[in-house]
Amino acid sequence: MDEVLAANEEYASAFGDKANLALPPSRHFAILTCMDARLDPAKYAGLSEGDAHVIRNAGGRASDDAIRSLIISYKFLGTKEWFVIHHTDCGMQLFDNEIASDLLSQSLKTAQFDGEWHDTNDSTGSDEGKYINFLAFKDLEKSVIEDVTRIRNHPLVPKEIPIYGYIFDVKAGKLIGVVKSI
Repeated sequence: MDEVLAANEEYASAFGDKANLALPPSRHFAILTCMDARLDPAKYAGLSEGDAHVIRNAGGRASDDAIRSLIISYKFLGTKEWFVIHHTDCGMQLFDNEIASDLLSQSLKTAQFDGEWHDTNDSTGSDEGKYINFLAFKDLEKSVIEDVTRIRNHPLVPKEIPIYGYIFDVKAGKLIGVVKSI
């Protein structure tokens, strides 16, 4: 906490003209991407504060909440293009709903992975994980196509919004095209 607050003090001291940024993103696009700490959308997409909306969740998946955010981004804040960006070496490829719910039923502590998952079995678990779709996946390219298609086919998404699908290569820093626009 102290590190975060100290960094914020330094950031706020030089905030300057950022106080005047407009509410709508100046470059009129949104990115849906993964929460993985190795991804920095500002860097890989050349963004500055105020340029674009960046929506992040585990896997960069087109969950109901991610689609809600994209719809708000367009309807109320004028974005005109959307990017779905998944990435190589994604942790969401290492489990499925059954593994997640089984581990959570055993323990709420952090599980360990050494090629397979291990848990502490400390009896603090809960069966509530059975009711969550964790949106894990095995095929990276397929997951991008599924998410772009799900967003495109949503009844609240206008057909004229281009939706692009990419994979970010965490070893090379490059975006690899999967879906040009549908």
